[in-house]
Amino acid sequence: MTEIEKAGLGSVTPVIPAKPRNTEPVPTSQLDVNISVTDLYTIGIGPSSSHTVGPMRAAKRFVDHLSAVGAFDNTARVLVELYGSLALTGHGHGTDIAILSGLSGERPSLIDPEAIGPLVDKIRSENILNLGGRKNIPFFEEENLMFLKDEMLPEHSNGMRFCAYTSDGDLLVEKDYFSVGGGYVVSHNEGDRAETKGHNIQMPHPFTSAAELLALGKETGLSIAEIMRQNETTWRSDDETNEFLDSVSQAMLACIRRGCEAEGILPGGLNVKRRAGALFKELMANPERASRDPLTVLDWVNLYALAVNEENAAGSRVVTAPTNGAAGVIPAVLKYYERFCPGSNEEGIRNFLLTAAAIGSIYKKRASISAAEVGCQGEVGVACSMAAGALTAVLGGTNEQVENAAEIGMEHNLGLTCDPIGGLVQIPCIERNTMGAMKAINAARLALSGDGTHVVSLDEVIETMRQTGIDMLSKYKETSQGGLAVNVVEC
Repeated sequence: MTEIEKAGLGSVTPVIPAKPRNTEPVPTSQLDVNISVTDLYTIGIGPSSSHTVGPMRAAKRFVDHLSAVGAFDNTARVLVELYGSLALTGHGHGTDIAILSGLSGERPSLIDPEAIGPLVDKIRSENILNLGGRKNIPFFEEENLMFLKDEMLPEHSNGMRFCAYTSDGDLLVEKDYFSVGGGYVVSHNEGDRAETKGHNIQMPHPFTSAAELLALGKETGLSIAEIMRQNETTWRSDDETNEFLDSVSQAMLACIRRGCEAEGILPGGLNVKRRAGALFKELMANPERASRDPLTVLDWVNLYALAVNEENAAGSRVVTAPTNGAAGVIPAVLKYYERFCPGSNEEGIRNFLLTAAAIGSIYKKRASISAAEVGCQGEVGVACSMAAGALTAVLGGTNEQVENAAEIGMEHNLGLTCDPIGGLVQIPCIERNTMGAMKAINAARLALSGDGTHVVSLDEVIETMRQTGIDMLSKYKETSQGGLAVNVVEC
């Protein structure tokens, strides 16, 4: 048996609005959209859901759109313009690599992370892009992929504009996309679920707020997980939902295992050393440590979160939950439940993920899970809230206690900024996930010690988070223009 098996595993230059070419509203609010568990968890690649996964999806969708409107065969040149946060931190987040991969026809859920480097190197060395994997066109990155750091599309800070031209230089197609968090991409008159039928049909238990969710529980006698599961029948059978949930949990645990085995320096130039491997070896070499230090369990939770987010920073396979920058919180708390909580089982893991998704869907509907829009409170804060409510549920908490735990998880992340050094999802992102996991576990314990009654509701704290995000200076929202990003000398 391997060790892994034994372990059970100030001032800033203003961003100038770009002149919009399409002023139709973009559906960044999801209040009127049914959100599935598959929208909250997607298996993709690191390091960022909004800056890597979203742009890759947008680029692939643009290529598909060219075919749909009959413009693919006449496309001889493609121009991509990145705006706002995507332009400011895109290189550190791998946005350029994601765009090249997506234009080549790759999807984040299917691409082999090991194949990305050779694909991108070939494009850059030959200045040829195999558009959609079907047609070679010239592609000079400095001319065809523009990082417009001083401009922003008015609809969202994570804006992208794709243009296709004929060999004569005539514009064939122009389309804007917006990566609004969690890898979720929207465009004018086109939501992320436009490719999936049934996204706007009536669900058996629709809800857009925590208050409505609690009322449904009282009316039906169902738990939050049961409500979410019955809603999932809108799209698929119970067996298919279970298969999806199992694939998500397995991918999360596999990411933890890989992170515990990996060593070395993370890419990007900050020379950040992986710590999960050394911590794992230390814990495994001292099995009696827990008898001397009852807080050793916290070291294990730290390990799980470190392992996932170091893998994310390395561009490995991770689960967006609900974003990549916060990808370690839910897996760490889920692993804590599986290993350290008596009575944990397969159905409990599924209910954990369903409960977390229900909570996350409310944030997605009523606020945002995009750090570029509301800061890291919308990523690690939301993940903490989701994990806190989910853990409370599988430990026997009532719906009211679940809502209380979720509220506690967010209340103590309010105002959390997103200030990644060098635009990399490393400092403070990796450690921040360990703190989010710890807060989630403590929030669950606090909620379980009460009866579910409390002063501040989850809906109120979500609205507070949304308003705080609006008031937050843009330099603290994933631009690397404020906070740690400017007060720490890069090394």
